[in-house]
Amino acid sequence: MKDILKKWGLLSVLFLLILTIITGCGTQEENDVSNKEKEDAQEEVIKNNESQFPVTILDGANREVTIDDEPETIVSIQTSNTEISFALGLGDKIIGVSDYCNYPAEALEKEKVGAQDINAELVLSLLPDLALVTDYHYNTHPELLKQFEEAGIDVVVVGDASSFEDVYHNIEMIANATGSNEQAQKIITDMKQRHEAIKVKAAEMITDEKKVWVEVSPAPDIFTTGTNTFMHEMLESINATNAAEAHEGWVKLTEEEIVQLNPDVIITTYGYYIDNPRDQVLNREGWNEVPAVKNEQVFDVDSDTVTRPGPRLIEGVEAIAKFVYPEVFN
Repeated sequence: MKDILKKWGLLSVLFLLILTIITGCGTQEENDVSNKEKEDAQEEVIKNNESQFPVTILDGANREVTIDDEPETIVSIQTSNTEISFALGLGDKIIGVSDYCNYPAEALEKEKVGAQDINAELVLSLLPDLALVTDYHYNTHPELLKQFEEAGIDVVVVGDASSFEDVYHNIEMIANATGSNEQAQKIITDMKQRHEAIKVKAAEMITDEKKVWVEVSPAPDIFTTGTNTFMHEMLESINATNAAEAHEGWVKLTEEEIVQLNPDVIITTYGYYIDNPRDQVLNREGWNEVPAVKNEQVFDVDSDTVTRPGPRLIEGVEAIAKFVYPEVFN
């Protein structure tokens, strides 16, 4: 009997050892499969990124532009395009910007290559893979852009934007040209969600619409924004009436015409180069009876967030909403 038990004891030990070895092999095989799946997934990501190029896009000048390889160096000759490019994570690739590019802070450290008038010699010496230019450049400096293309630089014209949809389109176009589509969708989704949240809150909580006058330049040449502009769209988003809704685009009005509009709120956008714009408006002769002046409802917003068609436009909407309807949005 003892011999039998001893025999079964030995068999049990052997069985457990074999079971452990089999289980260990199974776990190792599972780990190997898991690692292989990760490697395959990573290779697929790399393959997908590589397969984006060559890519053909329709730029803002209605031209088909084919970009053979993902750009490694970029020159952006417009403030909004520079902001979009940095937001897309392309900061390290940007080697030249316009004279007025000031955001983000890293843009100030880049080589300045001109503005409406391009420093063509400097751009050609930098020899970027990609140049982001504007309608203005395309219409007034076609010979320079041709020189860039002959030097092997891909030139993409980014069109003017008069609505949020135009801005989204420009973000997507620059992303397509640079292989940063995933980041573009994140930016656009964030902007749309925040914009929609403002619209919903305004629709639910605002019944007494305020009339808002927006000044994009100070006296004596006062310009404002009429319909078919993203500034007008901002005011509509927060359930406010644009005092200049009878006009289209960017227009100049006299002080007498503005006073007759009787705005409830006045928004200025030039505090970055005019001292105390609020006080200047409040102290204008003949404006005493304007509701916005009488109730001291005059505010200055960061110009770049309300006049520059880039990712920060949503910040401009949020800022205006808080100034016009503080009881709702603060």
